[in-house]
Formats: sequence, structure tokens, C-alpha cells
Amino acid sequence: MKGLKATTIAQKKPDIENLKKRKSDGNAKKEKANKKASGAPKRPPSAFFVFMEEFRKAYKENFPDNKSVAAVGKAGGAKWKSMSESGKAPYVSKAQKKKAEYEKAMEEFNSKPNVDNATTESGKSTSEVQDDQEQEASS
Repeated sequence: MKGLKATTIAQKKPDIENLKKRKSDGNAKKEKANKKASGAPKRPPSAFFVFMEEFRKAYKENFPDNKSVAAVGKAGGAKWKSMSESGKAPYVSKAQKKKAEYEKAMEEFNSKPNVDNATTESGKSTSEVQDDQEQEASS
């Protein structure tokens, strides 16, 4: 009986090396998914962040000794919440203009062929295709 327990316990222990491999594979997938295309336009700010740009300047003028970012954020958030819809309207319109500019820039960015990530129908990267063409030309 003692021999059976020893084998069942050994079978239940996870293989540490396989666990490490699985975890590292997951991290590689996350990094690949989070990688942003270089040169892509920056996302536009929301109406609140457009408001905060102006609010920070005014707050800094009124309270030059205050160096706390948290205090500025709390004061800006409180003021934004207390504002009426008519008070927020100019910031909303500015945010909409910036969003329209962003969408236009994204269309231009997406319409350009991206040399880094471009692949052909065969699944080869452009550098592999160019290497093949150079080899054919030299033959």
C-alpha cells in the first residue's frame, strides 16, 4: 500500500518546467497583442481631458505653491462634476473636433502600406520575398 501512495503523489505533482514554459508563452502572446504600430496617431483626448488641459493652467496660476498632481486632479474632477451640460459643451465640441482629426489621420495611416508588418499572399514577409527575388535575379 505504501508503494501505491508514493506513486500517486508523484503523479499529482505538476511538472515545474512545463508550468514555466506555459507562463512564458502566455507573456509572449500578451506582449505581441499589446504592441502598438509605430507611427500610429495618438488617440484623441475626451472632453474631460480637454477641460483638464485648461484647468491645470488656471489652477497653477491661482495656486503656484501647490505641487501635488493629486490635488489638481481632485479639484478638476470636482469642478467637472459640478459643471452643467452647457458649461461642458465647449469642451465636448473641441473633443469631437480632435476625434474627427484622429479618425482622418487613422484612415491615412491605415491606407499606407506598412512595410514592417506587410506580408504577401504566400505568408512570407516582404524581406523574405525580396531575398527570394534577389536570389532569382543572381541565378
